[in-house]
Amino acid sequence: MFDGFVDEVNITVEAGDGGDGAVSFHREKYVAAGGPDGGDGGKGGDIVFLADDNLNTLVDFRYKRKFKAQNGENGQGARKYGKSADDLVIRVPRGTVVSDRESGRILADMSGSEPVVIAKGGRGGRGNAHFATPTRQIPHFAKPGFKGQKLDLHLELKLLADVGLVGFPNVGKSTLISVVSAAKPKIANYHFTTLTPNLGVVKISEGSSFVMADIPGLIEGASEGVGLGHEFLRHVERCRLILHIIDVSASEGRDPISDYEIINRELRSFSEELANAPQIVAANKCDMASPEQIAALREYVEGQGLPFFEISAATTAGTRELVEFTYNRLRDLPPLKVFEVDPQPLWEAASAKESGFKVTVEEGIYFVEAEWLEGILRMADMDDYESLHHFQLVLKSSGIIDELERLGINEGDTVSVCGFEFDYVR
Repeated sequence: MFDGFVDEVNITVEAGDGGDGAVSFHREKYVAAGGPDGGDGGKGGDIVFLADDNLNTLVDFRYKRKFKAQNGENGQGARKYGKSADDLVIRVPRGTVVSDRESGRILADMSGSEPVVIAKGGRGGRGNAHFATPTRQIPHFAKPGFKGQKLDLHLELKLLADVGLVGFPNVGKSTLISVVSAAKPKIANYHFTTLTPNLGVVKISEGSSFVMADIPGLIEGASEGVGLGHEFLRHVERCRLILHIIDVSASEGRDPISDYEIINRELRSFSEELANAPQIVAANKCDMASPEQIAALREYVEGQGLPFFEISAATTAGTRELVEFTYNRLRDLPPLKVFEVDPQPLWEAASAKESGFKVTVEEGIYFVEAEWLEGILRMADMDDYESLHHFQLVLKSSGIIDELERLGINEGDTVSVCGFEFDYVR
């Protein structure tokens, strides 16, 4: 990208592994048989994403692409639990969309201030103290910790702005945002002066404001990767309103009406939703245009049913009326777009059956062995009703419940799935 601005990167994250359970037996003077006392392993650290308003680019991820949380500590004797690892917090600019690189599934839209767990650390393995039974009083085994979740991620920054300025290069977008906000973009009389999106807060009155984004100039073919526009069209996806700036004076030798049509065609090629967003047209450089040029563009734009404003960003003429109208229009529009997320992976019954499972009965305990279930257990929160319900559906749809019943399981019997034990309930 340009000037250190990076808005799209690929990274790999790996949550910490759970610590192993301990195999230990109580040893104490004058105590002949203390029994097993191996403690459980600690939980591995989660990978947590957090929006940070002090960041405005993903450039740091160019130099570090792999992130690994710490593992949980192993259990110890005397029923001492291993320490759970701290979560690894990854800070990203507000507006970053986090998706799974392989499936494209959106895991998080970092628009709010709440931290989001992207990859879950593995649960600690159980120590041998859990496996003592009346007939197996000295278990010489414990369970290893579960692996932490590993994901290949795609990060894409989509700016959080109420209004997006669009238009050809050198039509005065940077000048406009500089005179209506505190933003200080680079301004010069040549194409593509703006190489990174600029955000500015436009204050109408005390307590009344909106955020405006100056998007680098579009040209014909931008939606297909021509020029710079392709790189930055993503930043107007969230915008509630499009402010279309047109050089009505035709100082670049282009036709203003043709400019309007080309830019809208590029918006439509990139996103039908974006093309249908509310739009205001501002005819800039009116101080350099003839009355006939202004009248012709006004007639055309108003014929499209769009509001039309005559402005001169260089002299600030008409800019106050434009931003006040924009603010009032925003009050009637829905809030900023937030992308729908699908944080929980879906396991289809068919794939589970193909992976297979094995159920054995030992000393009244029903042991279920299935490698594919380890991943589900690793991500399941058994204290959460929805997560537990989903786990139960997987067991049923994969045929495991049917197999348990075929083997004669009764209500209250113990089921052990990859080291996780629970009482069977019909």
